Amino acid sequence: MTELLGHAKLNLALVVGERRADGLHEVATVLQRLELADRLTLEPGDRLAVEGFPEDTLVRDALTRLAEAAGVEPRWRVRIDKGIPVAAGLGGGSADAGAVLAAANAALPRPLAGAELNALAARIGADVPFFLAQGPQLAEGAGERLTALDLPQAYGVVVALAHGAEKRSTADVYRRFDELGGGPGFTGRRERLRAALAAARVPRELGALPPNDLAPAAGPPPLLDGLRAAGAFRADVSGAGPAVFGLFETAEEAESAALALDARADVWVTRPVW
Repeated sequence: MTELLGHAKLNLALVVGERRADGLHEVATVLQRLELADRLTLEPGDRLAVEGFPEDTLVRDALTRLAEAAGVEPRWRVRIDKGIPVAAGLGGGSADAGAVLAAANAALPRPLAGAELNALAARIGADVPFFLAQGPQLAEGAGERLTALDLPQAYGVVVALAHGAEKRSTADVYRRFDELGGGPGFTGRRERLRAALAAARVPRELGALPPNDLAPAAGPPPLLDGLRAAGAFRADVSGAGPAVFGLFETAEEAESAALALDARADVWVTRPVW
């Protein structure tokens, strides 16, 4: 039996362009893993079985595709113990898929090469290739083109999900983004993002990253003012929401901010991991 962690991700910034001819949007987004994670076990089985999280689709899809590509039967048993809030913009499903994909592939008699595995991961979901990589990444294209980033990691993170918050589907959020006319000017906004990344040497300088372009389309994000009032040097929506996050210079500040929000939200105090 192999024990795995599927780490949550934050979109520290998300710049979105207009819809492409293939129906996808051009993006430039900064992806950062968090200590907050799902716990998984992977072991051989007589068939493919995924337990513990009935809503799973991505882990099952990942292992089915891997077996097809490798020419083997999909005989694995996976158990998922959720620690990441579901459908919150934190990439839990993609994280789990990436974790089992890497582990199952490594155990094959003839593992897929890195480029082939990454291409397979991209077909499962736009975020999945990120979870096969190390460290923070700038994801471009539709999210599949990754560039490693050397970003500061010494800060505390508060992730908050307002009580009663409802997740709009990612497709709905992008549709609303189009309706609001949010795509034009993508090239300039992407260059400003790249410039802010190049200048970020200490945690507080991450506060200069541009805001999440999807936030207006996802709906007015609650809790951001509370995070900023509590001392967050950056507060924004992650992905298509509804989870929000605040970055704090110390773990103690993050703990204090979490206590202040506790009556209005489910709150997690965590930190970046490589």
